[in-house]
Amino acid sequence: MTLSPAPSVAQLEQRLRETLQPVTLAVIDESCQHDGHAGANGSGFGTHFRVRITSHLFTGKSAVMRHRLVYDALREFMDQGLHALAIEAGLPPV
Repeated sequence: MTLSPAPSVAQLEQRLRETLQPVTLAVIDESCQHDGHAGANGSGFGTHFRVRITSHLFTGKSAVMRHRLVYDALREFMDQGLHALAIEAGLPPV
């Protein structure tokens, strides 16, 4: 079995832009801060990410539902080594 390469910030950003049409978006690879932790791949990238996102698609959704939308958008990347997501999902300013 061949392992897929670890996901990149650019790949996650592209998927989130396509799926959730964010007004603001920041994807930060924090993998190097988790070296030696569960899910780390030893390369220092591609396993632990922080997503800061605002989208009009979050209107009327609870925080749990906002997080679920982000997880659902990035589900495919879990098989590529994405181990942990820290999500800050909010509504754009009015």
